[in-house]
Amino acid sequence: MFEQTNNRGFFPSQEGTQDLTVARSFMTQVFSWMTLAMLVTAVSAYWFSGAEIHATLTNPDTHKLTGLGWFVAIAPFGFVLLMSFGFQRLSATVLSMLFICFSVLMGMSLSSILIVYTGASVFKTFAVTAAMFGVMAVTGYTTKTDLTKFGSIMIMGMVGLMIAMLVNFFMQSGVMDYIISVLGVLIFTGLTAYDVQRLKRIGAGAGEYGQENTRKLSILGALTLYLDFINLFLFLLRFLGDRK
Repeated sequence: MFEQTNNRGFFPSQEGTQDLTVARSFMTQVFSWMTLAMLVTAVSAYWFSGAEIHATLTNPDTHKLTGLGWFVAIAPFGFVLLMSFGFQRLSATVLSMLFICFSVLMGMSLSSILIVYTGASVFKTFAVTAAMFGVMAVTGYTTKTDLTKFGSIMIMGMVGLMIAMLVNFFMQSGVMDYIISVLGVLIFTGLTAYDVQRLKRIGAGAGEYGQENTRKLSILGALTLYLDFINLFLFLLRFLGDRK
């Protein structure tokens, strides 16, 4: 969608250096937005994990979601769709506000993790996720191998994974749940490298998009990597999490 056109054939080395600098600046914006979103989610999750506050999301007696709980569970999907399909019409300021609101909702949704799992296992899983994400991000940024075909396979795998999760929701198979967890870790680990490389390429041509569109692209890029991280964390938690 955002392919860069080479119109400086007489200065290939100079253009490459310039593109690399622009890409670094763009990726710095992407990871800055992602880090901010992760912090907002962490604070929101910690706040809503309190028994009295969490009762507004889940009824402590029936353990069923309240009206607010259902909204928190469903709303993030709407935010992702709104941000993705509203790219052309929404301003960078509106996109940034939506991203922060999305991060708060995700924190509220993930607050149950701090109630179900021990704090030590959540921290351990987060550390492992951060390490794996970091390694794959560096790999995607530095590799000379084109990961386009690999990414296409990972995306198809993600679609298959969602279908398998839906089927297992009704089957409730422990074996299938284990397989889904393993595949989830592998798929989102691979997607991290692919998405970072894709964003780096978009960033290399950021100077052609204009300041407003570049800022919007950095927010959507942060959203993509944020979702990669969260999904990897949740699948790893199935293996590493210790229930209270």
